[in-house]
Amino acid sequence: MAERDLITRPLAPIGGFFAMSLDTFRAMFRRPFQLREFLEQTVFIAGVSIFPAIMLTVPFLGVVIYLVNQLLMQIGAIDLAGAGVGLAVIREIGPMASVLVVAGAGATAICADLGSRKIREEIDALQVLGVDPVHRLVVPRVLASTLVAVLLNAVVSAVAIGTGYVLSVALQGASPGQFAANLTLLTHLSDFVVSQIKAASFGLCAGLVACYRGLTTAGGAKGVGDSVNQTVILAIVLLFVFNVLITAVYLQLGGGA
Repeated sequence: MAERDLITRPLAPIGGFFAMSLDTFRAMFRRPFQLREFLEQTVFIAGVSIFPAIMLTVPFLGVVIYLVNQLLMQIGAIDLAGAGVGLAVIREIGPMASVLVVAGAGATAICADLGSRKIREEIDALQVLGVDPVHRLVVPRVLASTLVAVLLNAVVSAVAIGTGYVLSVALQGASPGQFAANLTLLTHLSDFVVSQIKAASFGLCAGLVACYRGLTTAGGAKGVGDSVNQTVILAIVLLFVFNVLITAVYLQLGGGA
């Protein structure tokens, strides 16, 4: 019995997470839809995420583009900087920067809110009243996290391309016309679609992790802090796992060719 508990205990949170995820997907199609909660959470997550996302994108992309442009300058191909910026931003940096911020700011706020409600027994009170917490609280937050991640990806991509333009043209001598013309040299519409799919997947995953850790919080205020820390770690780990899987599938299907 002790050996069985030793094996099953670490797997219990994984099973609980998948069970809540399935309940969430089922509850998405249940009426009535919590439109007001969804809009409030969308505005809230966007408000805490958009400025940090921009502040993360500018130096993150700036360092990468500067180093790549240094290499291009050595071989006399600085006018291809636009192609490198487009490839880096659309395929990787845009969705990753977006959801790193959503996971670090939005998801932690969701977790702290639900965790606080849990330790105040508000979640238990909803269940006593016959209200499903997943339908009432989780679904709007997960959908809001997904939507904000997709919208934020577009904003981050625009800011990143603008940053790459300034660095390449103003500081490293690239031709403005060639930079703009080469933006689509290595990237196509399919790359942008996959970028948005990545952002949506990352945002959905971050929202589910945040809600699960919030609803399973225990141990008072300290437990809320622990849940928030675990949310950030788990969301970022899953972000990189999903990124590798989606990129590998896309490339195997001939993407970017």
